[in-house]
Amino acid sequence: MGYAKPSPLWKKRVGLLLCALLAGCGGALLHASPASPGLASASRTSSPIAHVVVIVQENRTFNNFFATFPGADGTTTAQAEPDTACHIDKEQTIRLRARPLVALHDLDHYYEAYRTGRDGGKMDGFDKIPYHRAHRNACFTPYQYVDPSQIKPYWYIAKHYVLAEHMFTTQGSGGFTGHQDLIAAGTVVIPTEALVDLPTCSGFKCYWGCDAPTDTRTSLIVKNDVVRDAKGPFPCSNDFASKYPTIRDLLDAKGISWKYYAPGACCNVNGRLLNGFDAIYPVRYGPEWKTNISSPETNVFKDISAGKLPAVSWVVPTPQNSDHPGGAIDHGPAWVASVVNAIGESSYWKSTAIVIVWDDWGGFYDNVDPPQRPYGGFGFRVPAMIVSPYAKAGYISPTNYQFAGILKYIEENWDLGYLGRGDRNATSIIDSLDYSQTPITFTPIPSNYDKSYFLNHKEPDLPDESD
Repeated sequence: MGYAKPSPLWKKRVGLLLCALLAGCGGALLHASPASPGLASASRTSSPIAHVVVIVQENRTFNNFFATFPGADGTTTAQAEPDTACHIDKEQTIRLRARPLVALHDLDHYYEAYRTGRDGGKMDGFDKIPYHRAHRNACFTPYQYVDPSQIKPYWYIAKHYVLAEHMFTTQGSGGFTGHQDLIAAGTVVIPTEALVDLPTCSGFKCYWGCDAPTDTRTSLIVKNDVVRDAKGPFPCSNDFASKYPTIRDLLDAKGISWKYYAPGACCNVNGRLLNGFDAIYPVRYGPEWKTNISSPETNVFKDISAGKLPAVSWVVPTPQNSDHPGGAIDHGPAWVASVVNAIGESSYWKSTAIVIVWDDWGGFYDNVDPPQRPYGGFGFRVPAMIVSPYAKAGYISPTNYQFAGILKYIEENWDLGYLGRGDRNATSIIDSLDYSQTPITFTPIPSNYDKSYFLNHKEPDLPDESD
């Protein structure tokens, strides 16, 4: 695929490093030496950001977490369609309920559920979304938001750094495609067809990648949004008819270090399902499966302490720390705070940008109709926050972002070139950073648990499939 032509983004900065971009495809970045001890030479970049950490949580809409956040685009009221099964006799306005963070019911969030909830842009069909693996409508369950007192670390981060109020998922789909978009900026696997929803395998031993049972098939969606259920290839990139590059290819080509921190695949649902690189054949069956895929996910703490944090990393939690509905435990806010605190209290703070994002919408109500594009997108908004000494403090970004915009920032920060997929037209998250400002001094995020809890405390695994 052809590369999109980069646009000039950088401004001259007085301070730690000189930041300059030469406009045009032939431009090159001026590479500076690492500014902090322990930074690998492969992490060099002419911006003050030498490390990007993407923390990936699960299954929430923006409104589910930030409905009442001051100044944000949220709401506590919604429209519901008539539904006799839910005793809703006519189209009506209903009030969203404040609920605990632990959500006992998992909602359907396949593409068909997205279409049902969106209802052609009227955003009034969420009462007709069913529970996951059930044949009854969830009725009023999607119409809720989390009591802010239950997610204090998230609100603290949003108040002190950047809250991106318009981060749209690439598709109205589930976690499988969300995690692919965060490494590949798109999921086209056959010309004019893209991955959607989940692979067909299910159960406690299922994988969503090259390790899946041999009869596993993906589902596809065509440009006009028709779904071909279970008609796609095996979920391993060597079976895809189209080229399927990931950001790993660009990073490796420039010698930029990276790691994907995830739970162990042997004994954890998220390790089996939500390791995006398990679907990437040259990673799964190459040496990087042992060197760059790091399990358990708590290894990120050890690498930070040892001065071995790579230039680019993804951090995927266990189910109990992911915010995924359907379990009895949710330590997600404390988990995220512990990772951010570990970086903030280390020498890496002055050279790091942390992006916290949720992989899909989880079936919950959101009040913003997504912009529409082929292949089932865009999906509903998910929460997203950007933490850095160069984040615009207390800023609510109204920019329409998508997952590929995170990768575009990485591409341009290290002058990697472009994948030429969703990153071609995506808006980079660069406008939420200001390299000319006085760097923010880190203050630890208040939380009930710190990294020692997550290093030493092991919760039992979920008994069923995560999504």
